Amino acid sequence: MPRSVKIFFDGGCRPNPGAMETAVVAGGKTIFARDLGHGTSEDAEWLALIHALTIARSLGRPDFVLLGDAANVIAKANGTLPCREAGRGHLERFRSLAGPAYPRVRHIKRTQNLAGIALARLHGR
Repeated sequence: MPRSVKIFFDGGCRPNPGAMETAVVAGGKTIFARDLGHGTSEDAEWLALIHALTIARSLGRPDFVLLGDAANVIAKANGTLPCREAGRGHLERFRSLAGPAYPRVRHIKRTQNLAGIALARLHGR
């Protein structure tokens, strides 16, 4: 039985609010997206989650898990925390991309998030 593909995601902005960027790590490859416009750190985390889902779907593997350290975004994506007006557009886009085969989205510690580590290294932190 094949193991689930782990796809790590992280988003950030500098300053907050500010210029947004994301990183996704899948299969040992890191994919950065920069110059994503102006927004908050939560907006950047949503964009990272959406980007991770897009990459997961492109791999053609039905069994994957999306892993990130943004507890509030993950809780909203999983429906365990209500999504306020500001994030509702992101949630709707995520759900639309997810379709009926809703993906597993899990919270991990920041120190375990390969995408967050990649973003920090990109900026020499």
